[in-house]
Amino acid sequence: MEELIPHHGNYKKLLSYQKADVIFCLTYFFVEHFLKKNDRTCDQMIQAARSGKQNIIEGCAASSTSAKTEIKLVNVAKASLQELLEDYEDYLKTRNHRLWEDTSEEHIAMRRLGCEHNDAAFFMNIAQTRPPETIANMCIILIKQADYLLFRQLKRLEEDFLKNGGFNERMYRLRKQKKSGGGL
Repeated sequence: MEELIPHHGNYKKLLSYQKADVIFCLTYFFVEHFLKKNDRTCDQMIQAARSGKQNIIEGCAASSTSAKTEIKLVNVAKASLQELLEDYEDYLKTRNHRLWEDTSEEHIAMRRLGCEHNDAAFFMNIAQTRPPETIANMCIILIKQADYLLFRQLKRLEEDFLKNGGFNERMYRLRKQKKSGGGL
């Protein structure tokens, strides 16, 4: 039977959240180790990475009563990660570092690792021994993977909404059922 306020999913199981958590951890490490503390970019990068992760959590929490809010917050997470992507690309450009080409060995290897692992500790172990341009390229690839996952999540949320409606429609259906003797 349909519930008025269904239990929302566990955000920690979402691949998009797991990837965003990895990105946040790597970004925090990157900023702490490779940027000057008084650089305004430090705060912006950490906040963009944090926003990517936290808006997924908030969207999941709101999902029980507002599909609109969930969709909006997942999209905010996606937008925040796009902002962070630009910061990493700017870092590479302004320091004359190479952005890994899609066909480079490093890019291919990192894409594979990004597909196989979503554990922050795994990537943090790698980051401990890598130069900043490698970590920036790692994050760029992970952000693109997270972006794809968030796009798919948004499409699924859209399909769910079109199929099942939102909270108000669920309230109406359940109230109508109760009045017609169907009970809750």
